[in-house]
Amino acid sequence: MLKNFLLVGIGGAAGSMLRYAFSWWFKNASFPLGTFLVNIIGCFIIGAAFAFAMRNEHFDVNWRLFVVTGICGGFTTYSAFSVEMLTMLQQNKYALFIIYFSATVILGLLATWFGYALMK
Repeated sequence: MLKNFLLVGIGGAAGSMLRYAFSWWFKNASFPLGTFLVNIIGCFIIGAAFAFAMRNEHFDVNWRLFVVTGICGGFTTYSAFSVEMLTMLQQNKYALFIIYFSATVILGLLATWFGYALMK
């Protein structure tokens, strides 16, 4: 059990550091590009990992814990997505809110499907 916690923790730390890097790289964008990109990329990775695990018995539980729960869990960020949407609403940026919300949900689902389809 301790090994599982360590795999998730190490993967989560790596994912969180990558997420921070994206936020830092895109900090001057007028659109929350860093959060948007990590969520779409994370959806692609989780779709690919899911398909790979389904067709490859060598992708054992340890790798799933490290990649899916750890890295993807630490990399993607629903909480930042929701606070950014709330900020847009408070600033009366309704069009930007609709674009951000719709693009994240639709492209996230498409990225998950694409990653899955690519690895299937």
